[in-house]
Amino acid sequence: MALWKETLPPGTAGNPISPHTTPPERNSPDATPPSSMRRPKERAEGGESVIAANLTIEGKIEGSGNVRMAGRFKGDVRIDGNFSIETGAHLTGQVMAAVVVVGGELQGNIESAKRVDVLEGGVIVGDVKAGSITVAAGSRMRGHVEFGWDDEKIAKIDLGRMGDGK
Repeated sequence: MALWKETLPPGTAGNPISPHTTPPERNSPDATPPSSMRRPKERAEGGESVIAANLTIEGKIEGSGNVRMAGRFKGDVRIDGNFSIETGAHLTGQVMAAVVVVGGELQGNIESAKRVDVLEGGVIVGDVKAGSITVAAGSRMRGHVEFGWDDEKIAKIDLGRMGDGK
């Protein structure tokens, strides 16, 4: 499908690059605005950032949006969004995110997540504190796990125990 309408004089048929082509009409369905008039595609709010498999990065990740890691990262991750560690990826550091999916290896703690999913082959060496956790067969973990509790419930239970002398 052509992006413009061609008007060829007799004898020039079959020549797709002709000096006798005219740009499309402005309201034509085939009309494409020139690049200078196009607005850049806006990213969806909280788009996804990817750390590619062939990258090794050291530092800190902070912000909003989703992050998918396929490479190696050393440092802390604190995002308002979802964080995925792909199969074969490796993270050494602390993670704070809404949803954390571990398919690779995490050496560090997961704090304050709404949900943590440990996929088959996923490895966590560290503590996990989340609203819920799903652990697939074939995954491994070494550390302390707390799930199903919110901070208010924990505070009430701890205060109640103090009064019982237990």
